[in-house]
Amino acid sequence: MSSKKHLIAPSVLAADFAKLYDDIIMVNNSEADWFHIDIMDGVFVPNISFGFPVMQAIAKHATKPLDVHLMIVDPDRYLQLCKDSGAAVITVHYEACTHLHRTLAAIKELGCQAGVALNPHTPVSLLADVIADLDLVCLMSVNPGFGGQKFIQNTYSKVKQLRAMAAGVNDGLLIEIDGGVGVANAGALLQAGADVLVAGSSVFAAVDPTQSIADLKAVDIQLQNI
Repeated sequence: MSSKKHLIAPSVLAADFAKLYDDIIMVNNSEADWFHIDIMDGVFVPNISFGFPVMQAIAKHATKPLDVHLMIVDPDRYLQLCKDSGAAVITVHYEACTHLHRTLAAIKELGCQAGVALNPHTPVSLLADVIADLDLVCLMSVNPGFGGQKFIQNTYSKVKQLRAMAAGVNDGLLIEIDGGVGVANAGALLQAGADVLVAGSSVFAAVDPTQSIADLKAVDIQLQNI
């Protein structure tokens, strides 16, 4: 038996922007692995979060990698700025990219890890032709745009499908789950094949955010070695 290792990426979208510095330091000092940064344009999703100046301010104080999720149309225009603003991982939406393979190549040329996000209605089978080129797939387990939504149960099936697709083709692929993630469903997500848990409200709305992160990190799934 081996213990499945997983990453925790607190979503800054759920932080208190009036005390953002304090929340950044909290994440730095916690057991979290990444900062999850949502950039929204009000076009691809019906909300506007924050732009690159705020991301740059976060990067100045963050001691952990920035996992940047671009929920925007025409993301190619902003890849260089995203890298320059501190991104370690850049994830674009399948639904927003006309030439996805070219976009992924451009991200890797910048020296960042390349990810693709899928909306809840988008089947994982559409990634078959690029799965070997991916570092990460972000499965949206809520409809993108707002925090605090209810977890979509079909996500478990999509995780299993994606893990099966990657087997033997891209065994190092990271599967990230974004939306409605907490201690109650973390174990089942990891058992299905997830590697990275994005946690927003379950961390920043908690009485003790540091302990909430620790609880998510402590979820231990024992996997049978085959």
